[in-house]
Amino acid sequence: MVKLTKNRKAALEKIDPDKLYSLREAAGLLKEISSTRFDASVDIDVRLGVDPRKANQMVRGIVTLPHGTGKETRVLVLCTPDKVEEAEAAGADHVGLEDYIEKIQGGWTDVDVIITMPPVMAQVGKLGKVLGPRGLMPNPKSGTVTMDIGKAVSEVKKGKIDFKVDKFGIIHNRIGKASFNAEQISDNAREFINTIVKLKPAAAKGTYIRSIYLSSTMSPGIKIDTKAYDEARNQN
Repeated sequence: MVKLTKNRKAALEKIDPDKLYSLREAAGLLKEISSTRFDASVDIDVRLGVDPRKANQMVRGIVTLPHGTGKETRVLVLCTPDKVEEAEAAGADHVGLEDYIEKIQGGWTDVDVIITMPPVMAQVGKLGKVLGPRGLMPNPKSGTVTMDIGKAVSEVKKGKIDFKVDKFGIIHNRIGKASFNAEQISDNAREFINTIVKLKPAAAKGTYIRSIYLSSTMSPGIKIDTKAYDEARNQN
């Protein structure tokens, strides 16, 4: 039997296992039970009533969190020379094309997001074996293949993230840091959940939002009341 640490035991004692918390309550409680010495990530897990194996029940989207993720996102822009200035002005960390393609082919992937443009996708597409497994391959659906390079970079820097349901029907994402105040955490969580609600597939039957848990690095999960999100984007 695994022995609970003192901090883990203290955290569990503060959580009522029979209670469904509102986002505001959960965010405040999460602040209390986060005991890491570093600025822990705040994560959300949303279990959906969909079958991800069916194309018409796949849930994938993008959302810009009102308070960002709390993490500095490193952005690489692969573009033609005429777009370099636009990318740099928007805050891209790395900008180029052939030189970075060569670096990536050599195994370099020290970035969080890669943004590119349609005219160079033929070149970028050759990097699929390197970028695909790391979740870095640009995709039009996530807004990372676009001619509006400046806007794309700016949105990512401000907290835009993409998400996708996994094979178990769960969407798991980081939505902030433990250093955020409770209101910022609940605002980000609400925006994330509301976006998922908007993306409910027509083919999905029965209960769509089955469960929601909020947690931080190394903390127990706090179960959220899903009633407000079963049918509409109600405020919690």
